[in-house]
Amino acid sequence: MAAQTHTSGATDSPSRRIVAKPVKTIVPAAEDCPYTQFYCEENVWRLCEYVRCHEPSDLVKCHVVFISNESRCVPLWRQRMGKSEDKLVTWDYHVVFMYEPDDRCLVFDLDSDLPFPTYFHKYVTETLRTDHILSPEHYRYFRVVPASVFLQKFASDRRHMRREDGTWIQPPPSTPPISTPESVHNIDDFISMDPKRGFGTVYNLQDFVRRFYKNL
Repeated sequence: MAAQTHTSGATDSPSRRIVAKPVKTIVPAAEDCPYTQFYCEENVWRLCEYVRCHEPSDLVKCHVVFISNESRCVPLWRQRMGKSEDKLVTWDYHVVFMYEPDDRCLVFDLDSDLPFPTYFHKYVTETLRTDHILSPEHYRYFRVVPASVFLQKFASDRRHMRREDGTWIQPPPSTPPISTPESVHNIDDFISMDPKRGFGTVYNLQDFVRRFYKNL
């Protein structure tokens, strides 16, 4: 496991220097994380599972965030798959892992070319930017689910990644599909941004930023 601690300093007087304490490393370095392209929900599930096994006391500080909208058409910048200079990709949905150890919040996005992790404000600025430059059907919404709930409730038999003839749209992970005693496939309940459906809390971009960005 590679160390990924983050410190920042600010001087508020000639004689006093404030140094932020390091952020605990709770998941492996990006290159050591299980990863299958186009299966972001399973990649994030594995991150949650890692924390549950190796840093269980921190699981309560972790969130899973599904990003989508009714059109299932969400633009995100700084994505490794992007072909343009600003790495813009339009996904039907995307999933990231977030860790909130204190007043700070970090985003872990295995599909981003930003550092892993990236502080929340930088992720918003670089990846989400603003809805004001988008048409309303592309506005991003965010379903925030506690990591413990995601581990307990999420299920996917990967049917959404198959064509009508049963062939794969994209090759699946080598690991077995994720299931629960209650379900073998409920990913649509997580992708949906209907607040009356599924688990967690649904935010628009403005409220999402208000929830997780503390201007220290």
